[in-house]
This record gives sequence, structure tokens and C-alpha cells, in this order.
Amino acid sequence: MVAEIVRRLGASPRARGSATNCSCPDIFELSDGRFAVIGTDMTTDLDGALPADASRADYERIVVITRETLLRAKQDIPER
Repeated sequence: MVAEIVRRLGASPRARGSATNCSCPDIFELSDGRFAVIGTDMTTDLDGALPADASRADYERIVVITRETLLRAKQDIPER
């Protein structure tokens, strides 16, 4: 079964000032407890800069979101 989006964490892009929704990083909680992130794919730029103890699989991407997106989501991130 594919996980479903349960809720958005933090404010919507529009509430964060994206009048055209062209810039829309977002964070969602999924029904299986994981989180989905919409952000800018920066894999090419940051892959070589990962610390020595970090790595990613070929199917994984390094995604960047704005600071405001994460800070506004903080109140909605569960403790456990």
C-alpha cells in the first residue's frame, strides 16, 4: 500500500508569502509515519560536499527547503 498524505506541517506556501505558488517548498506527514518534502533538488551541487559519514543511495536526492518552511513546520512536528 502506498502511503497517503495525512497533513501539512507548518503554513502553506501562500501563507508564507508565495503569491503565485511558484516557490512552494512544503513538508507533509504521511500515513505510515514518514515525511515528504517538496524542495529544490540540489543533489548535483551538494553531493560532493556531504560529510564523510553521510551518503545517499542512487534513488535519493538532496532536497533544499527554505529556513522559513522548516521553522514554520516546527510546531507541527510530533515529539515521537
